[in-house]
Amino acid sequence: MVTTKVAVMTSDRTVQEAAMSLTAPVKRKKNITENCINTGNAIIFAGADEEHEMLLHEEERLSADLAQFLSNPSLKAALADGSLDLTSYSSTVEGELHELETQCIDVYRSKKEEIAMLRAELESCDAVLAALQEMLLGFQADLGGLSGDIRNLQEKSRTLGIQLRNRRQAESGLKEFLNHVVIAPNLVHAICKGPINDTFLHCVQDLNRIQKDIHDQIPRDWACGEAPSKTVAGHEMKDHVYKLRLVAVSRIRDYFLVQMGFLRRPQTNVRMIQVHGLLKYALLQDFLEKTSPEIASEIYKVYVESMSKTMYSLFRTYQAQLLQLDSSNTKGATATRQDVIAIEDSALRDAITSKAKSRVDTFTLGNRANNVLEEVSFRPILSHVALAEEKSYPYEMLFRSIMLHLMDAVTNEYVFCRQFFKRDAFQQLFSATLGLLLEQLENYLFGCHDALALLLMIKIAHVHGRILKARHVNSLHPFFDTITSLLWPRLKAIMDAHLRSIKSANAQKLGGVDLHAHYVSRRYAEFTCSILSILHRGQKDVNELNNQISPRRLASVKKVEPAAGSANASKNIVPTQNHNSKSGNNTENIFFSSMEHSTSSKNSKPKAGDMLLADLDSMQNEIISLLERLADKHSTNKKRIVFLINNLDQMMCIFQERRVVGKELNRFVELLMTQRELFVEEELLTSFSKMIAFVQQSESHMKALSSTNQSHSATTPSLTSSMDIINPQVVESLIREFSSNW
Repeated sequence: MVTTKVAVMTSDRTVQEAAMSLTAPVKRKKNITENCINTGNAIIFAGADEEHEMLLHEEERLSADLAQFLSNPSLKAALADGSLDLTSYSSTVEGELHELETQCIDVYRSKKEEIAMLRAELESCDAVLAALQEMLLGFQADLGGLSGDIRNLQEKSRTLGIQLRNRRQAESGLKEFLNHVVIAPNLVHAICKGPINDTFLHCVQDLNRIQKDIHDQIPRDWACGEAPSKTVAGHEMKDHVYKLRLVAVSRIRDYFLVQMGFLRRPQTNVRMIQVHGLLKYALLQDFLEKTSPEIASEIYKVYVESMSKTMYSLFRTYQAQLLQLDSSNTKGATATRQDVIAIEDSALRDAITSKAKSRVDTFTLGNRANNVLEEVSFRPILSHVALAEEKSYPYEMLFRSIMLHLMDAVTNEYVFCRQFFKRDAFQQLFSATLGLLLEQLENYLFGCHDALALLLMIKIAHVHGRILKARHVNSLHPFFDTITSLLWPRLKAIMDAHLRSIKSANAQKLGGVDLHAHYVSRRYAEFTCSILSILHRGQKDVNELNNQISPRRLASVKKVEPAAGSANASKNIVPTQNHNSKSGNNTENIFFSSMEHSTSSKNSKPKAGDMLLADLDSMQNEIISLLERLADKHSTNKKRIVFLINNLDQMMCIFQERRVVGKELNRFVELLMTQRELFVEEELLTSFSKMIAFVQQSESHMKALSSTNQSHSATTPSLTSSMDIINPQVVESLIREFSSNW
């Protein structure tokens, strides 16, 4: 088809070039010639069916040529002035046209074969184009149908989109409604047959939420503005939810009872069961509280009963093991009824040997306070390890270990019950255990004569009470009050026994006296230092306490300076002093701050701490009185003074070695200074009695003369009057005697 089109175009171009060459000489008649050629071409190639159409076309073309002719200004002007002869011009044109026609016919005749071929090709092309046109018309019809289908599909798509959007909105609303009302099958399976785990916990929470929603009386948006309880689905689900909640309650009850059964097994890690078996599912207990309070109360009672028995058993076993570690089981390792300060010498000889006079183990504190009260050692005794290693401990260490375990157990149960049961169960859990501990403590106190152990246990109870107060657990405060109410009277009885032993002691009972320091004074000093050390423990630094007595004053004790006084002054060795001195007040403040005993008013009943300090004061007075009675057994005044100096110096050295200061030490320091002054005077009276008497007599006369001169306003100088009284010969003889005897 493309080749035919190219051939036709080539033949047509050749014909046109021939026609243009023939009409080239007549340039003015170019348009007419072209029209004729075109008219000839139309006549040749037009069919019979197109004759009428061609005539109409020719007329239109002639009209156009005439209009073009008239548009020429020269021709138009020639026609206007009459200079143009139309007849001759028309004949000329006709002749030219006839000639051109003849030429054209000759040209066409010479090209007839090519024109025939061109006609055949045009007819073939026309057939092809007709077929193509028919095919395109078919395509157009098909496309018209497809366009309608597309419009229908678009309309259907819009309709389906609206329906889908409406259905999705309906699905969202219905899904939200179903989530609030309907129970899912997997939820039912998990609650009825699934294990008790996190999934079960979440399902119970969902069931609780559904139960709340279906009983809601307030209109909700997810229920289309209706009250969920009034909807058909909500009404139908109430019975199913109720039955499923009963199943959940039954399964939760069985699970908790099994877990609490584990608590009663021996060698059970209670804390692990509490954390992983109970506290992890505390929300289930809350579910029981709301759904079935009877079952929740049953679980509470079972837990209290189980843990009460478990605690009782654990503490009974631990206490029995600790009692095997008590050092008091060893003979001579603890204080007895006979271990008082002023113990009789016969009792000492019968108990051990005569060397026992210097034995003060029961009155020496040592490291007992450090092991019990220091925070670094705040860890309980591992009884099975200690038994395997065959160790022994003083009773206060055993008491501290039990109190530590009790304090931790109470704290743990307090936190657990608050988190799991939302209430405190201290009395139900620990009443039996506390009764066991108090009973054992009372049994111990019946045979206890160790004041230091009792005071240490009081301090332990106080420290543990402060720890529980910091933990905001106040359950054990009444128990600690009960303990201190048992310890203080026993401590008071032991202090009274020591005081009675000192009051009733005499030289005969104590096995006689010599110039050396007596064992009673050492026992008293050790006992008093131990008591004061416990009271001072944890309150002030040792250096601060040492500053309460001037170092210069302590140094002056070791100096011996002569002082005026009577030789019989040794019989009254108690100097006048203020018992409310600064050091004494500091001791009391330390005691009250550590034991939480505030100063009571005059009308109020004295506190236990006040009575203890009063007993120490009375004991100090009685020990000084006992030393005076023992000193009176010596034959000479000098020996009496030496005996007192040795005993006072021994007590002062013990106080300094133990780094204990206070009004007790101050009093002993003043007494020792007084006795040393008396000892110096006694030594001087032995060799220089005349000189001392002369000096004393002269001083008295000079004082009397001075007072007389001042009263009468005498004009004579006092020095001259004094010289008149002094005898030079007597002075000379005294000097010679001193020179010869010195």
